[in-house]
Amino acid sequence: MTDFTQMGLKAIRDGVAAGDFTAREVAEVHNDAVATAAELNAFIVTTPDHALAAADAVDAARAAGEELGPMAGVPIGMKDLFATKGVQSTAASHILEGFVPPYESTVSQKLWDAGAGMLGKLNMDQFAMGSSNETSYFGNVASPWKKQGSNATLTPGGSSGGSSAAVAARLCPAATGTDTGGSIRQPAAITGITGIKPTYGRCSRWGIVAFASSLDQAGPMARSVEDCAIMLGAMAGFDPKDSTSIDAPVPDWAGLLDADLAGKTVGIPREYRMDGMDAEIDASWEQGKQWLRDAGANVVDVSLPHTKYALPAYYIIAPAEASSNLARYDGVRYGLRDLPEGAGLQDMYAATRSAGFGDEVKRRILIGTYVLSAGFYDAYYTQAQKVRTLVQKDFMDAFEQCDVILAPTTPNAAFALGEMTDDPLAMYLNDVFSVPASLAGLPAMSVPATLNKDGLPLGLQIVGRPMDEQGVLNAGLAIEQRAGFTAQPEKWW
Repeated sequence: MTDFTQMGLKAIRDGVAAGDFTAREVAEVHNDAVATAAELNAFIVTTPDHALAAADAVDAARAAGEELGPMAGVPIGMKDLFATKGVQSTAASHILEGFVPPYESTVSQKLWDAGAGMLGKLNMDQFAMGSSNETSYFGNVASPWKKQGSNATLTPGGSSGGSSAAVAARLCPAATGTDTGGSIRQPAAITGITGIKPTYGRCSRWGIVAFASSLDQAGPMARSVEDCAIMLGAMAGFDPKDSTSIDAPVPDWAGLLDADLAGKTVGIPREYRMDGMDAEIDASWEQGKQWLRDAGANVVDVSLPHTKYALPAYYIIAPAEASSNLARYDGVRYGLRDLPEGAGLQDMYAATRSAGFGDEVKRRILIGTYVLSAGFYDAYYTQAQKVRTLVQKDFMDAFEQCDVILAPTTPNAAFALGEMTDDPLAMYLNDVFSVPASLAGLPAMSVPATLNKDGLPLGLQIVGRPMDEQGVLNAGLAIEQRAGFTAQPEKWW
């Protein structure tokens, strides 16, 4: 019997279209996989009925001879940052616990229209704030991977940790993620899967719980470059309901995939070689350069001189925007309301927010409110925005010499849960390689490269010019073909 959990997005879609098996068979197997993986805590809410209903609709459409969508018959996981009509959407927070949206986010609606079904809402760092999936109100997500010789529970990365764990554990062939400073790429690298953050504005933000509005961007997480290309094609497109949405046609990224990089130039940023860098990360980067040379590319050094200022600038801009965005959660209209006896309006606000927000969210709200305050706005926020402009200019200057940039995705492999929770700065450094592309709004992708000496995945990152997702995907495909990464975690859950 076919093990549908080992099949990728394209294989499932094509098999359903060819009549090799039914979409319902696929949905039932994946529903069972989700139901028996509670130890991973990847899902906050499961929606087996939604997956079956979507599958039945696809089977009926096929039987009637209707044209099937690009995601027809594919059951996916939906990050809990996306509003899903009639299904609880919490951003993994207590303050939104029990909130059931009466509307559907644009991205999720596009995926349902393309024929996908929802297996459930995926766990994540609360309000997408975190790099290890330890800030969720609904508990930590456990990576399906284990370090050789150790039984310690590892991080699946964050904030899209439920998405990365579910895809890596074969609970679903693909999942949605969002990336503000690396929240698709970092967890993808840590769990040995593929994920792409498209150009800012490629995918609508409407119906996605906002963290930092000038940075947030949705993208796909899957087990191959081609699967990511197919899913991104279904997710992307202009949305008049999102003022930051780009009005541009969506290319057939999957149909145009080409791993031949002859005539292309790959840039290697000097500033990404950090002091004390993990030797195995460095070795995988060197191997990545060789793979791209083998694909026909010319490899050159480039300079991104303001890289060292990107992370501090990000941790001013993102909290500032979070402080503004999260002000709407006040206990008045929806979600949690904590009303102490005899309390007035201000007391209700304070009690609700105190109970409803986790420690990391409170930390970022406080930082953001501080840098936006009258005495410090120019000293911090204005300066950070200037740095952001310089980071963007660095990339544009570099792209005069190269077509894409190759870098590590993360400074380390997966670490144990609890290992960094007492040191926020060490946790923030997990995003050191991913934040610059986010500040510049560029498309960037992580592709699994190898396993380290502990048997844990390492990823490589490709960054491209604005709107050049195709170039990023093509370079990713060249690495994927040469890396031949087929490792997957041994089942323990």
